[in-house]
Amino acid sequence: MSIKIAVMGTGKVARANYLPYLTKQEDVTLTYFSRTREKAEECARDFGGQVADSVPELLADEPDAILVLTPETQRYEAVGLLLEGRPKRLFLEKPLVAQKGQANVCEDDFFKARDLLQRAGARGTETAMVFNYRFFDQTVRMQRIIADRGFGRLIHASMFVNYACWSHCIDLLHLFGGRASQVSALSSETQFMNAVDVSGCFRLENEAIGTIIGTNGVNFDSPLYQIIFNFEQGTIRFNDLDGPMDVYDKTTRYCETHSLIGNHSRWDQYNASFEKSLAAYLESIRRNEPPPVPGIAGLEELQFEVALRRSIELERPVKVQDEFPLEN
Repeated sequence: MSIKIAVMGTGKVARANYLPYLTKQEDVTLTYFSRTREKAEECARDFGGQVADSVPELLADEPDAILVLTPETQRYEAVGLLLEGRPKRLFLEKPLVAQKGQANVCEDDFFKARDLLQRAGARGTETAMVFNYRFFDQTVRMQRIIADRGFGRLIHASMFVNYACWSHCIDLLHLFGGRASQVSALSSETQFMNAVDVSGCFRLENEAIGTIIGTNGVNFDSPLYQIIFNFEQGTIRFNDLDGPMDVYDKTTRYCETHSLIGNHSRWDQYNASFEKSLAAYLESIRRNEPPPVPGIAGLEELQFEVALRRSIELERPVKVQDEFPLEN
């Protein structure tokens, strides 16, 4: 059975992170649409497939899934156009909507993203998110350790994150701890690289508490994130895309370090995670199963971000689920 994949947005992200893997899949056929037709034609030339001249033409072939790889600043409009044709599935880059860029998410982004998911649900369109950090080797190992050793629920978290990894790390918090119930935050008074630093504390619905710092003020030669998750029966500390992971097991009273074999750069891990994410998504289509990362995960991530922003603006704690409900 052939899987028909349509690609909306044929810029650097598509060319670097998606098409090299997709073009190797024997059961995948590709169709492209870009506002700049020349870019779509370049992808067809370099990776195979055909070019559509319009969104209706892209949808006319009834693709099994559409990868929405437009910039986050354009995603609301792009998905809105696609939903008019009632597509089967949408696979969305992160963050779900960010009209002023990923370092400057606003409340309107959350409400627009919620509108998109509700419209998709009403049309019977399945939505999925990329969130490829879930597919890093260390993340997968963490999930296995937590399950196999009975670490229990998350009770504390400490997170320091470069904005380049911001939405992904918030998603990891949700993956291991669940949704937030309350946040309180402050910001710096000056901008660095067009964004203010944010410092927040939070409580999750499972009663876990923690802190998070977001910044553009981290050199890319340094770890782009540093995270400590403390569970009922163990603690895990990890950093960066290819950094070591320390596991403190309360039942054995040992600390162990899991490190990748040498000569594996962070960008090797980064690129491989897209392949693993795509492989899992394609397999869900083949099996007609739910996607590995549902679209609601993208809305939950935005919900956390805008709650921090509101807390900063109003100088008070924010009850996340009450003030930014995931459903109307």
